[in-house]
Amino acid sequence: MQTASDLLNAAGALMAALSAHADLPVPKVTSEQVVSAERDASGDLVLVWGLGFGFHRDTALSDFEQWRQALVVDPATVDHGSTGPHAWLSAATTYAGVPLTLTGYYSLALGNHVRDPHVDPGMPVGEDGGAK
Repeated sequence: MQTASDLLNAAGALMAALSAHADLPVPKVTSEQVVSAERDASGDLVLVWGLGFGFHRDTALSDFEQWRQALVVDPATVDHGSTGPHAWLSAATTYAGVPLTLTGYYSLALGNHVRDPHVDPGMPVGEDGGAK
């Protein structure tokens, strides 16, 4: 049976990250069991409690990047995924001995992108630089 004490390492890592980086944007915090690199005596993979920091809305990519830099996550390890109009950046690291995944969610919808005149010089542009 699992008890609340199983979350103590993840909770400690969360407190350490938030205390060390209190000036960064607030993430949506999740905790779930993840497969560790460890194996038990019978050779089975071990599950540990990890953390997830999610970033949403208009500042998702900026927030993701601030946390990525603060946690010294190599930019070469950042993965990109998409499905339909939705996309995300994701990077995994370990913080205070606990697996931590950063994920920044954003939309690929045309209206959420700043037009690059070098790519599409004919696209109408709104006052804020986004597509009309």
